[in-house]
Amino acid sequence: MRTSIIAILALVLAACGQKAELEPVPPQTLPPAPYGAQTPPQGDQLLELDPLAAPERSVELRTRSEEREDDPFDLPPE
Repeated sequence: MRTSIIAILALVLAACGQKAELEPVPPQTLPPAPYGAQTPPQGDQLLELDPLAAPERSVELRTRSEEREDDPFDLPPE
């Protein structure tokens, strides 16, 4: 009973997130515009990941098990 109450409370708490745009705390400001840019980036633009930070998967997953090739660098410890 107690765990179900805690779970329901956690779901209610997680569901009441703020839906407004992100803004800096009042004494702080957004960072200045990068060199060459006319306007400073907005909050949502600052949260977007650079493609190099989170690259897409370029290798297909293996669908069945296969024998490993011999690895010449897999040496036992000395």
